Amino acid sequence: MATKTDSFAALIKAKIDKYANKIKKDEVGRVISIGDGIALVSGLEKAMLNELVVFENGTKGMILNLEAETLGIVLLGKYDDIAENSQVSRTGQVVSVPVGDQLLGRVVDAIGQPIDGGKALSSQGAMPIEKIAPGVITRQSVDAPLETGILSIDSMFPIGKGQRELIIGDRQTGKTTVAVDTILNQKGKNVKCVYVAIGQKRSTVVHIHDILEKAGAMEYTTIVSSTAGELPALIYLAPYTGITIAEYWLSKGEDVLIVYDDLSKHAVSYRTISLLLRRPPGREAYPGDVFYLHSRLLERAGRMNKENGNGSITALPIIETQAGDISAYIPTNVISITDGQLFMMTSMFNAGQRPAIDPGLSVSRVGSAAQRGYVKQTASSLKLELAQFAELSAFAQFGSDLDKETKDIIEHGKRIMEMIKQPENSPYSQLQEAVLLFAIKHHYIKWIPLDKITAFKKDLVAHFDKSKLLTELSKAGKFDDKLIEKFNAEFKDFMLEYISAIPDYKAETYGDIKELKK
Repeated sequence: MATKTDSFAALIKAKIDKYANKIKKDEVGRVISIGDGIALVSGLEKAMLNELVVFENGTKGMILNLEAETLGIVLLGKYDDIAENSQVSRTGQVVSVPVGDQLLGRVVDAIGQPIDGGKALSSQGAMPIEKIAPGVITRQSVDAPLETGILSIDSMFPIGKGQRELIIGDRQTGKTTVAVDTILNQKGKNVKCVYVAIGQKRSTVVHIHDILEKAGAMEYTTIVSSTAGELPALIYLAPYTGITIAEYWLSKGEDVLIVYDDLSKHAVSYRTISLLLRRPPGREAYPGDVFYLHSRLLERAGRMNKENGNGSITALPIIETQAGDISAYIPTNVISITDGQLFMMTSMFNAGQRPAIDPGLSVSRVGSAAQRGYVKQTASSLKLELAQFAELSAFAQFGSDLDKETKDIIEHGKRIMEMIKQPENSPYSQLQEAVLLFAIKHHYIKWIPLDKITAFKKDLVAHFDKSKLLTELSKAGKFDDKLIEKFNAEFKDFMLEYISAIPDYKAETYGDIKELKK
């Protein structure tokens, strides 16, 4: 019996060796049918999943279906001159993209080829686009902040390096603006950035490139572009190309920020490919593995421990909803994969509240652990105050006879909403955010008329930028009793001077400044 088992094992090993040695790069197959960016091919018996193949006209394709008699291949280029019975050759390689610092400042397509008119990229050190995500043992918890420069995010929904924070909302609610502003705020912070445009208009990609170029952000940014008019396969590949580029810097121990704009279009492109490949449709005609489509992508982001380079990839995926429905199929999938979401509310956006982040539906499940001490201290009561404001504002619509305490909460809430408004492409530093939050927490804004809040913010930040107190706060890392006392004294002096300069100031409406002199 033992002899038979040994001989059987030897036979299997011999078969495996024989099979491995027979893989030839020059194997040739034939096109059975072609159309809609999909080719059905016979032959190529030893082909691999995700292998790159080359057609007669030089167009490349990627194998996505391995069937008993045929292969399903998605095309990565023009296929007008490919016909039935055309030859298809193996390359013996899976789809790979160029990586490295050569990509900084460049705009590349979904397979890593430059489309900005610049010089060609070196293919040395190219990395395969599909890779198993790092395991739990190689990671560490999020403990360093990724500063967005957006007051409402850094205070209430902070993002840490290695976190995956979803930006979700209807179209035209400022989702891309939040992501681009976060990229702009990484200037001088030693964070590389990758912006992946998935199925976007070409004009949108050009506009974003111009914003980043003018701000000097392209020096540390790579744009991966797959526009709406391109083949579904290229739209499908773009985010995997982006994360592969980011993983090179991660392997060097660097911090990376990657934006996927947006994964709704990515899911649609994968559904298109799957239906054309005749895979069984599931819910909403998406294939059964559409969850895996995004989970294997987003799991590649994270924070590595010291033994594995100490680098990080922070992911900001974007999802577009229909009429604010976050319970739809793809949104719920991505919400369950990520570490929190920023929900952009259409009604807030239309009312002029920018960024239109809904404090009730938004959450960060990780970032508060990485929040700077002085920001955490001053923002501690902000969400509660906004929740009270939202509840009492709704209540106040049904009656005008309100007690003083309720009126004060509503008036304070209105001023908070004005304080957290922020123009695009104008990020704050963490210390500037601490000053603004200090004014909110200690109710200094109650003396400022609502229509003067915007000017007040600008003047307040400018005043404290010249103060030595910010240097003290930066060194201390958090507020102690002495610093709070110093800040209160500085605030009182500033407020008295500022209020006295407001024409027609009404003490009975906004509060008697005598309170400030106490």
